[in-house]
Amino acid sequence: MARTFLEVVAAGGFVAAAARLHVTQSTVSARIRQLEQRLGCRLFVRNKTGASLTAAGSRFQRHAAAMLRLWEVARQEAALPAGHRALLRMGGEAGVWNRLLNRWIPWMRQNAPDIALRCDVGLPDGLLQRLQDGTLDLAVLYSPRALPGLSVHLLLEEELVLFRMPAGDGGGDAPYVHIDWGETFRRNISLQRPDAQSSPVSIGVGTLGLDFVKQCGGTGHFPRPLVQPLVDAGMGEILAEEHPLTLPIYAVYPDDADATVLDPAFEGLRAILAA
Repeated sequence: MARTFLEVVAAGGFVAAAARLHVTQSTVSARIRQLEQRLGCRLFVRNKTGASLTAAGSRFQRHAAAMLRLWEVARQEAALPAGHRALLRMGGEAGVWNRLLNRWIPWMRQNAPDIALRCDVGLPDGLLQRLQDGTLDLAVLYSPRALPGLSVHLLLEEELVLFRMPAGDGGGDAPYVHIDWGETFRRNISLQRPDAQSSPVSIGVGTLGLDFVKQCGGTGHFPRPLVQPLVDAGMGEILAEEHPLTLPIYAVYPDDADATVLDPAFEGLRAILAA
């Protein structure tokens, strides 16, 4: 019933929701009516254009989404592949996957083969919400907020350098490209380079930002290991800065997380970072 409720919200009406669910409109109506009876409140107001949420329906929406997520977790754990003792649900920002976690998955499969993995990419707030909901076990983020029930562990504080690469034709200026490395970086860069926020190009994933600079030329802040090979090859340069920046990477997990599952995950992260 929670899924039917959310489909009506997403579709904007009972008829459209029925089409999306491949059932009749009367079936959708019966499910919503039964849900309203159980909750003791009205969830929708029908109108000519479809259906809109009541105040009670708006309050129930977040819980319905959480119920579906928890159901998916239960389904995954019940269907744990043979030969696996546990399931680890890992999440990370896109930039973290490109830089770190894409190497972590092979490490886990080789060194902790009895732990099944479910891996997702997401935005920081969404990943933190899933950690609180219990539908995620571990997340790796650049600038996590401190929230009740969650532990935050600093994995690494990388050196950020100002990297410059000329345009392909070798001429022209190298405009600053704003790479969004998270809230802490945005706060620091706004103090050091007030013009950064008005950059004509802003890219939310560091490796994609570097691809752009390599193709079109430009200047941007990147972790040193990411650009050092280009500097060594004579393709770009690192510019000196009066106040160098750093990029911290954190692991976030519920306070009551299963240590027997998280410990191998942290061992793998440390191994990747030390490589």
